Amino acid sequence: MSRYDIVLKGGTVVDPVNGRNGKTDIGIRNGKIEAVKEWIDTSEAEEYFDLTGMYVMPGIVDMHMHASERLGGRYAHKMLAKAGVTGALEMMGPVDSVLEYGRDYGTGLTVAVLDAVNKGYNVKSNNPGRSELEEALEYGLDRGSIGMKLMGGNFPLTPEATRLAIEAANERKAYISFHAATTETGSHIEGFHEAIRLAGDNHLHMAHINSYCRGMIRPYETETLEAVEALKSHPNIRSEAYLAAVNGNTAKCTDGIPIPVVCNCLRMHNYEPSEKGLEKAILEGWAQINMIEGGAVELRTGQRAVDYWKAHGTDAGISFCVNPALPRYWLATAKKDNGEFVVDAISTDGGGIPRNYILKYGLSLVKLQALTMEEFVMKASVNPGRIIGFANKGHLGEGADADITVFDYDRQEAFMSIGTGRVIMYRGIVCGSGCTIAAATKFGAGHVREYGLEPVMINVAESGLYKR
Repeated sequence: MSRYDIVLKGGTVVDPVNGRNGKTDIGIRNGKIEAVKEWIDTSEAEEYFDLTGMYVMPGIVDMHMHASERLGGRYAHKMLAKAGVTGALEMMGPVDSVLEYGRDYGTGLTVAVLDAVNKGYNVKSNNPGRSELEEALEYGLDRGSIGMKLMGGNFPLTPEATRLAIEAANERKAYISFHAATTETGSHIEGFHEAIRLAGDNHLHMAHINSYCRGMIRPYETETLEAVEALKSHPNIRSEAYLAAVNGNTAKCTDGIPIPVVCNCLRMHNYEPSEKGLEKAILEGWAQINMIEGGAVELRTGQRAVDYWKAHGTDAGISFCVNPALPRYWLATAKKDNGEFVVDAISTDGGGIPRNYILKYGLSLVKLQALTMEEFVMKASVNPGRIIGFANKGHLGEGADADITVFDYDRQEAFMSIGTGRVIMYRGIVCGSGCTIAAATKFGAGHVREYGLEPVMINVAESGLYKR
């Protein structure tokens, strides 16, 4: 019997948690890292890979992605795996849809899920009381979520209901994330400031900081500076930002009106915030429909995109090129006086939305010398893994989960990825299957098993959301 299931040979291992940056061999057995040495005999392995010229890092953890029927869809797992991701936080739900897609279309990722607060799903109005919010939270936890997401940009709650939701999640020590906006503000810098006030001393994951720095209220340079300074002075707020120029949302219209965030994007280019205005924006190229082509999702405009959108009853994904370059750069690199990053992680808000650029654009920052390679690994793997509560991921020490991303630095592409000891992507070909779901309660774990998926228990109270 071989000592190792897999041996990775000759790659440059970057593992800041264990202080490694150099050529090192890695031996994997039973889903764990068994050995990390200068040299491992390949005769001791069932299978080995020569990674000479490649970089090896702890598996990329995308702290904000979408892979459900509401957003992201069936191709999200495949698109994430091709981008080198091994772990992720799904930020909308519903949980059962995420479980179904993970079972049927999974590629070997480890996924934690947040259940969004939505009218008609788990609350009756945009002003639910404390008991209704607690019931919604418990419902999600019992089905396999680790907490809840407040979808202010899509379904804004009143400020009081928002405050109560954050408070309830903190008392339960459940995960809580917020796409900033309430019925009193919008998804912009003022909504961001309001979110911090509503959180008070409570812990909160503030989603996609760059989306509040688009120049909607003040010049985007000013808004970005405000966001950086606010995050510096509020260590109870965890955050991520993505590097893509495009955003992502739903083009669904109700009674001829798109959702608030899409209306904002239309106004930015002087389009009427209506279904008619949205159609014009698609035809003229400002709005890009997320169309399924060739087993993935691509951005398309023009009449063909309009026809696709209408054929789906307007319920299709949509993207706008609304993220200026300076906020994306600044939020990825800004640091506090103690050397910690202001924004904890590089995310994508992607999955089934075609902007899975953690590796592609993150390595551009390394080449620009805006980040060191170790800093990139911290933002792409270590920090997001800790915050979510993936306690045994984010490093390559002996005994760690064998979640590994191998990449070609020159091409800025994922070459290979391993999830819990199994090869899930090699040379751009996705070969993994299934999905491991991170659950926070025994009832949630039981519900995950009903879908034929294997759960892994995480302790959110001990995660980086609550403990630095």
